[in-house]
Amino acid sequence: MEINATYTSLVAVGDSFTEGMSDLRPDGSYQGWADVLAGRLATRTPGFRYANLAVRGKLIGQIVDEQVDAAAAMNADIVTLVGGLNDTLRPKCDMGRVRALLGEAVERLAPSCGQLVLMRSPGRNGPVLERFRPRMEELFGYVDELAARHGALVVDLYGAPALADPRMWDVDRLHLTGEGHRRVAEAVAETLGLPPAFDWRAPLAPAPRPGWASRRAADARFARQHLAPWIGRRLTGRSSGDGRPPKRPELLPYEEPAL
Repeated sequence: MEINATYTSLVAVGDSFTEGMSDLRPDGSYQGWADVLAGRLATRTPGFRYANLAVRGKLIGQIVDEQVDAAAAMNADIVTLVGGLNDTLRPKCDMGRVRALLGEAVERLAPSCGQLVLMRSPGRNGPVLERFRPRMEELFGYVDELAARHGALVVDLYGAPALADPRMWDVDRLHLTGEGHRRVAEAVAETLGLPPAFDWRAPLAPAPRPGWASRRAADARFARQHLAPWIGRRLTGRSSGDGRPPKRPELLPYEEPAL
């Protein structure tokens, strides 16, 4: 793809992955791949504008209801849409409804922007990925169909070994580390035709496997601090994003955050 030097705006739509969890800044806020990508695009285009409507915990129906119309109205050069994975992780998931809602989102966003970008999201190697792999692959197959139908780009991270490495994931085992987000940003930039800054596919250096006791302690900590609260929210119908506004609801000039 030819490098497009005329990108002047970006709107990001989605859930916690696009909000930036768990890429913490020193002030406790989240950065994430979309912020990193916006910063890179801003260095190429003075006055570059950026909005991030993503909110953690959102299902695809909520993304359609709460974010899609607002994003479409911004008429940005680039819109990224990543959603549906939270649905696939629910015990009961109507994949037909998920596909229909994702299709609705794409149909509303594609005509409103210069370039729509979709994603086959990465997954952490482990039992969770294996359990939900059929749903994820069904979702990603439909992402490919929608992209072909509507002229969207697809960033394929699902089969990338480097991003499947457990060391790329936070202790909650659901969200990428800062390094993981940095690599996702590079992958999106590459898909948009920007010159490569580094090889985002490069594997991490080999490291000794933690001992049995360390692994069991990590498992116990994960279950206590992350798995139990997640199950509790599912059982009570709550979400980590309830009542939380988007971090960048308006399409405004990008500025590097103060450290």
